[in-house]
Amino acid sequence: MLLTLLHTIHSGDTTSLFESITNDIMDKGYSIRPYALPENLAQLLLQHVTVMSDENFKRAGIGRAQDHTVNDFVRTDEICWITGNSEAGSAWIKWTESLRVFLNKRLFLGLFSFESHFAHYAKGDFYKKHKDAFKGEDNRMLSVVVYLNQFWSPDDGGELVIYDNQAEASTIIDNSVIKVTPNFGTIVVFLSEDFPHEVLPANRDRYSIAGWFRLNNSIANNIDPPS
Repeated sequence: MLLTLLHTIHSGDTTSLFESITNDIMDKGYSIRPYALPENLAQLLLQHVTVMSDENFKRAGIGRAQDHTVNDFVRTDEICWITGNSEAGSAWIKWTESLRVFLNKRLFLGLFSFESHFAHYAKGDFYKKHKDAFKGEDNRMLSVVVYLNQFWSPDDGGELVIYDNQAEASTIIDNSVIKVTPNFGTIVVFLSEDFPHEVLPANRDRYSIAGWFRLNNSIANNIDPPS
């Protein structure tokens, strides 16, 4: 399975996908690619998250390190950080590393590392409007979201709402609000500092991966982010 995934990572189809994501980032700062994650990788991740014990998921909070707090007013989801200790985690990390290398080559972003977690939203869970990074206050450069929900219908809710503050709104359609249905294999990538976003309450269990490409803000041999 892993050899097949490695072949997929370096295939022409993946290169075409990376090219599309790159062009979207250059043109508008975000990319939404429905059903775009390689099928074998998406299925492997879905299988892994489905059989994981509930004990692996912890209540999500806001802030980092000593500033980390759990706030039910802001978010109510549960998360499990992804490592390379499983076949699914290892394959996902290899795929995102290939994307990192491609983005750095094309956009010269200086992306240094990647961190990500599985997210589980039970019925009624949400994450209110927020930014993943603030200018000059974090080293998250690009946010990445992938959805692992099969047979999702509009009535299931749980959309990601992205606010494009630079887009022009009209009386007919508000282009500044983009809603993304969390369909299986859909990939969303956006500039972390530029796009506030939220997750609307879901009406059934909702699974996704959220991750961030980070810069290296190391000072005096202190590596940021830490290994």
